[in-house]
Amino acid sequence: MQTYPALNAASGPGMNMPRAAPAAGGQSLLLTESARSLGGAPSLFETLSPRDRETVLRRGRRKVLNRGQTLFNQGTRHDGIYLIETGRIRVFYSAPSGREITLAYWHPGNFVGGPEVFGGGVHQWSGVATSNSCVVQLPGKELRALVTEVPNLAIGLIEGLTFKGKCYSALAQMLGTRSITERLAHLLLHLVELYGVKDAEGILIGAAFTHADLAHMVGATRQWVTISLKRMQEKDIVVSRKSRIVVRRIDLLKEMKGLGD
Repeated sequence: MQTYPALNAASGPGMNMPRAAPAAGGQSLLLTESARSLGGAPSLFETLSPRDRETVLRRGRRKVLNRGQTLFNQGTRHDGIYLIETGRIRVFYSAPSGREITLAYWHPGNFVGGPEVFGGGVHQWSGVATSNSCVVQLPGKELRALVTEVPNLAIGLIEGLTFKGKCYSALAQMLGTRSITERLAHLLLHLVELYGVKDAEGILIGAAFTHADLAHMVGATRQWVTISLKRMQEKDIVVSRKSRIVVRRIDLLKEMKGLGD
């Protein structure tokens, strides 16, 4: 499964979300580096036998979310984790100024709501559904009991927290060492990897991301992204029409990112 960052003047949670984006084969969109380079986002389901999975789900509290609905807010009381059964959850941080940074879009099999998986403290991030979703909350007390009863659940939690730690590190490294232009080039290449579809004009990113969505992911304003895409279009690197983006020159995007052959 896969995930990329974003720091931007933001509208409120639940706004400007990707619309009806394909699930990219069930991969989570990590907004830092490709999940392949980070080792792949583990699915908690994959560590459990059918019987163990039934035991875990039976002890949880199922919750259905509509697109745009908030799952948890930073600063609110923390209790356990949310295991994603269906849909997609965006996890992000909001600064007092209203600027946001997106850590990831998580897909089925992933869990969100850490790092204090056994409860206590407050949420450090916010989570919002970017498509209709179903999650199972495992309260801290229940989760603590379950990891002694189902050892593979404990292994899955450790693997998941390890992967999230890599995401945090990659996010800090990207924001601290790459220019906004390099981050936009990286993001477009990453979206091509996840959602690329051959098109008469080049490679279509087969998922609808608005300019505001892209801005949240690269640490820029919507206006900056719009201007940058326009400049790329003038150089025949991309063709951008609202939320439809076609990449024409992969080689030039790689040069912008610093990966030219």
